[in-house]
Amino acid sequence: MTATMNPDTRHRLMGVSTATLCTALFKRGLRNQFIQDVRPLNPGLPNMVGPAFTLRYVPAREDLNPITVFNDQHHPQRKAVEECPPGAVFVIDSRKDARAASAGGILVSRLMKRGVAGVVTDGGFRDSPEIARLSIPAYHQRPSAPTNLTLHQAIDIDVPIGCGDVAVWPGDIVVGDAEGVVLIPAAIADDIAAEAVEMTVFEDFVQQQVMAGHSILGLYPPTDEQARLDFAAWRRTQGR
Repeated sequence: MTATMNPDTRHRLMGVSTATLCTALFKRGLRNQFIQDVRPLNPGLPNMVGPAFTLRYVPAREDLNPITVFNDQHHPQRKAVEECPPGAVFVIDSRKDARAASAGGILVSRLMKRGVAGVVTDGGFRDSPEIARLSIPAYHQRPSAPTNLTLHQAIDIDVPIGCGDVAVWPGDIVVGDAEGVVLIPAAIADDIAAEAVEMTVFEDFVQQQVMAGHSILGLYPPTDEQARLDFAAWRRTQGR
């Protein structure tokens, strides 16, 4: 099954920044949608966009989490990697603890080959240099060589989680860029994407004006009528 998402919304979100999305969300009273302390392994990749599919870890307990648990083909971590829908973003709750890996290069490679849109953890990845060379966007706190079993116990799949101090519900729309990752509630994703595109057009105009030496006063925000007229004229010439 492929993760369902409005294709127009996906296209729009591929071309806007997490900063712009955070502002659009703030206008609707959503202040805490940016996942804290995660960074892209390869900031040069295109935006990561897709519905969230989640995995939750709890603290490992030694009698329940020996290395032999991986012999079980229904182990939650392995099961999640094989069930995350193509087009979704795999989001992992590692309790903001990067002392042991949330996953490694083989599992992330498998997600990539299955068509998953990206992977995010508030912990760390092992094999991070190899993951950075893959074509799948991946975000983590910092590299972590120890296996997840030493610290984390996979417990739930596709349930509400916390990741980097942000509540993530399955199906929330996840967007990542070179700065980080933001979560958009699914019910407002279409509207947020459309507004973010409009904001981006205006911000591109403002950036051009600023680089030409213009003051931001009256321009950003456009409180002067002339700024609004100049923007409308610029937009016509740019076909945007």
